[in-house]
Amino acid sequence: MSSLIDLLARALHQPRDHSTLLVGLDGPGGAGKSTLAWALGSELPDGTVIHMDDFYLPSSDRSAVSPAEITVGLNFDLERLRRQVFSPLLADSRIRYQRYDWDADALAEWHTVVPGGTVLVEGVCSIAPKLAKLYDLRLWLDCPREVRLARGLARDGEEARDNWSHEWMPAEDDYIRSCRPMDCADFLLASMQPSKPDQAAPSASALVDIVFSRA
Repeated sequence: MSSLIDLLARALHQPRDHSTLLVGLDGPGGAGKSTLAWALGSELPDGTVIHMDDFYLPSSDRSAVSPAEITVGLNFDLERLRRQVFSPLLADSRIRYQRYDWDADALAEWHTVVPGGTVLVEGVCSIAPKLAKLYDLRLWLDCPREVRLARGLARDGEEARDNWSHEWMPAEDDYIRSCRPMDCADFLLASMQPSKPDQAAPSASALVDIVFSRA
């Protein structure tokens, strides 16, 4: 089977009605989405990574949003993502989007991306049903639960164990059970064990195995 980077590079040259290859990379927390997205973004021509974490709803705005607009168990602003990212890129226009600042619980600086190349939107809910059809390719990355928890605690500290075990992972479980995002994925990927800290950054192909491909 071809490597993931080969398959994406091939897709980049397929005909479509917009110049940017739009790729969604979803999966539960700790599966390795950000690491894989950065590897893909660096290996693909003109690759840009956009994070779902930048589209979290500030707490001051949550009461104004209809529950129907909030993905199960998670407070991502999918409408802002659609408005600031997808609509312009699908029209071959430059995009400007605002980053959510987690420390300030508020929207922060603006970022600009020009059309063309590859844009990877990574994070939980990135291929939620309301967004899935807007992508050219959809990726689902999974990993054993105990490995994901260990990775999360290594990153966030032992003090975050309750958040991971009783808040974040159960919310993701609700999303996966209710929305079945993996069912629309073009590629199902299995995260491999991370490299040692003193090793060079691994390639995208070294980070994941392709479990299933519709392409």
